[in-house]
Amino acid sequence: MDSVANPDRTSLGDTPDGETTARIAGVARGQSPVPLSVLDLAPVSVDTDATEALLTSTELAKATERWGFHRYWVAEHHGMPGIASSSPAVLLAHLAAATGTLRLGSGGVMLPNHAPLVVAEQFGMLEALHPGRFDLGLGRAPGTDQGTARALRRTSGPPSAEEFPQQLGELLGLLQDELPIDHPHVDVHAVPRETQPVVWLLGSSDYSARLAASLGLPFSFAHHFASANTVPALGIYRDSFQSSNVLDRPYAMVGAQVIAADTHEQALHLARPIALSMLRLRSGNPGKLPTPEEAASQELTEREQAFIDNWLADAIYGTPETVREELDALGERTAADEIMITANIADRKAKLRSYELIAEAYRLPGA
Repeated sequence: MDSVANPDRTSLGDTPDGETTARIAGVARGQSPVPLSVLDLAPVSVDTDATEALLTSTELAKATERWGFHRYWVAEHHGMPGIASSSPAVLLAHLAAATGTLRLGSGGVMLPNHAPLVVAEQFGMLEALHPGRFDLGLGRAPGTDQGTARALRRTSGPPSAEEFPQQLGELLGLLQDELPIDHPHVDVHAVPRETQPVVWLLGSSDYSARLAASLGLPFSFAHHFASANTVPALGIYRDSFQSSNVLDRPYAMVGAQVIAADTHEQALHLARPIALSMLRLRSGNPGKLPTPEEAASQELTEREQAFIDNWLADAIYGTPETVREELDALGERTAADEIMITANIADRKAKLRSYELIAEAYRLPGA
């Protein structure tokens, strides 16, 4: 922890007159009590391909900007045939060119996979190309299997997230151009360095919650795959938060799997393939997203069915009215400052329609 930037001098993205907090805090639009944002994994199904998935992401980014969602993040995953977003920086550059005002970011970059200097240069360049639009969300999991993680890191040893605090400290130091005097890379400078993205920490337990709190950084919790930990982790983040030049108060975002359709049955039809895909991933058999028809006809063991049922219980799906009620309840239960919606639907029309229905339910300005 000794190389992590001191919270008292964490000035990442700092601007005069408290404008930094304004860069972080989202804008609640329409009838939504909190800002609504989007997390996209660019899912690939058995009857689509990566090109189609990425085209869908581009169309969705443009549509959600038009409807009034606040930010749009993409996630890093490797070695997964069903997810096309293996390189967030590349995809974000494309999305930034296709949009004009939408706040963009990583949800997240898995820092242990990369040299901190590379991440600092990539996101420094994105911010320089599109000033004031980028978030750098960071995670400590590899986002892949151990063999792929070793190939990414070019090491023969076992992947470890224990070095994350030191990697984070180095990254923050490079972005701020303020590495400690005794750091081995003190003479190294990330270029461009005139502008920096806003750094977020991501997590599904209390580890990153504590670290984000100690550094005075915004925190995003993955409720969509760790719902039991959401309230405890957010409580720890808020209770132990130390103000910094980045934030003078905690700012917590909650990510949720949300699927809206014209009927409950249609929403369930779209949700089942995502649940089955997660089951296969957790079973060590990742693949492309199954079709709704395959998911509906899949024979499951009692244990597998229990997994599907639990996943569906944690997801929010149904008509727009039901989705709005459940999202509002999630916001109240977690006291979230912002909610980030992910809908891992491969079908372009159904995916766009889901977000459009949510925008309409909240009377977002462009819906």
